[in-house]
Amino acid sequence: MSRMTTYNPRKVTCALGNHMAGGFADDGFITIEPAGDGTSYVIGADGEVVRSIDPSSVYTVKLSLLQNSRTNTYLQKMYDKDHQDGSGTFPVNIHDLLGREKFTSGVAWVAKPASWGRGKAQTNREWEITAADGEFK
Repeated sequence: MSRMTTYNPRKVTCALGNHMAGGFADDGFITIEPAGDGTSYVIGADGEVVRSIDPSSVYTVKLSLLQNSRTNTYLQKMYDKDHQDGSGTFPVNIHDLLGREKFTSGVAWVAKPASWGRGKAQTNREWEITAADGEFK
């Protein structure tokens, strides 16, 4: 018998500090990627190979939101606070409740504001968040 699984985007939660993110774009709305180099290598003149393992646990989290999402306001506020007095950091907790996948980071910040645009129909805004000490559980 084959195994069946279910995915439901409504069962993906994204907590940014005390704010529950919402108003996600209709396609890919969360992307998490390592910010470090992973494993690199150098080959010496005699062919010997030496590997270096990047100890970084920093990740880039990208959130794609509808233009009128209240999460845009929260992220802009945190970005502004960070640039005013350095207090714009927050923890991140992203959890796929059905898939049992979870990403956490104790300290994160908005790397730069999302671009702003308007058109005939609503547009999406993509935010880039840097998450230090990120971990998949």
